[in-house]
Amino acid sequence: MKAIIPVAGVGTRLRPHTFSHPKVLLNVAGKPIIGHIMDKLISAGIDEAIVIVGYLGDMVEDWLTKHYSIKFTFVNQPERLGLAHAIWMCKPYLSKTEPLFIILGDTIFDVDLEPVMNSPFSTLGVKDVEDPRRFGVAVTDGEKILKLVEKPDTPVSKHAIVGLYFLQQAGLLLDSIDHLIDNKIVTKGEYQLTDALQLMIERGEKFTTFPVSGWYDCGKPETLLSTNKILLKNNTARLKTYTGCIINEPVFIADNAILENAIIGPNTTIGEHAVITNTIIKDSIIGNYAKVSSIMLNHSIVGNNAGITGNPNEINIGDYSEIRLG
Repeated sequence: MKAIIPVAGVGTRLRPHTFSHPKVLLNVAGKPIIGHIMDKLISAGIDEAIVIVGYLGDMVEDWLTKHYSIKFTFVNQPERLGLAHAIWMCKPYLSKTEPLFIILGDTIFDVDLEPVMNSPFSTLGVKDVEDPRRFGVAVTDGEKILKLVEKPDTPVSKHAIVGLYFLQQAGLLLDSIDHLIDNKIVTKGEYQLTDALQLMIERGEKFTTFPVSGWYDCGKPETLLSTNKILLKNNTARLKTYTGCIINEPVFIADNAILENAIIGPNTTIGEHAVITNTIIKDSIIGNYAKVSSIMLNHSIVGNNAGITGNPNEINIGDYSEIRLG
């Protein structure tokens, strides 16, 4: 089965890290966001992925093709006109009669996808939220979807659509997106996937929902750190012994990282070839090849190849930065 993974976003809320790295390649609990997503998809039987790229897309393409052996097709979306438009650009690579799975590339999820992909109906992942105005929502009768609304100003349902979509026939979706684009039907300035799905419902397609309890946002520094904390609880990798160091699990420490006279964790990720000396770090993410010394960090993100020394308590610096404090 094919999956479409849109990852063309710029990730403005995660700057400065996304100035030099696409958001989906930011490290969470030992691997990039897109790596967690791919592992789930492949374990569920996905053998082909269409990845919609834009900003720094060559980095995404390079990482995916180096780490996974399934078939990839990369589609460039130079102008971001909405999620439905992004899916529409994949039209040449889809068969109208085949099923299709769509997953947004900026959210890590914890759900068993096998029964989803065996559903007799098209089905959408949902999670109840207190403020549904930021999401597309599903109005339901039991599991059956009656109506979909994109970012309603007046709440009509708490069932937020969380970015997991299984469709029985790709052609029905593409026909609906064609209708939106041909008639220039936009919501909040963009061609919305929610509007296309609603049109499918109006044309007779039956949709159901499935619950997604584990849905982890990676869109802001604070949510990236909270997702890192949640995922580390499930990390079972055996750690090396580091002389002169105290490791408070859960943590992820890359095998080739160097630690000397350090206290690491809990809830901390240390990237590839990072060098950590005379330092206390907890609830943080340290990037690849970063150098951190003589410092105490808490709730911090340090980018790849960044260097920092001193004694602050919290910091958020991007790739290749160098800061000396003290």
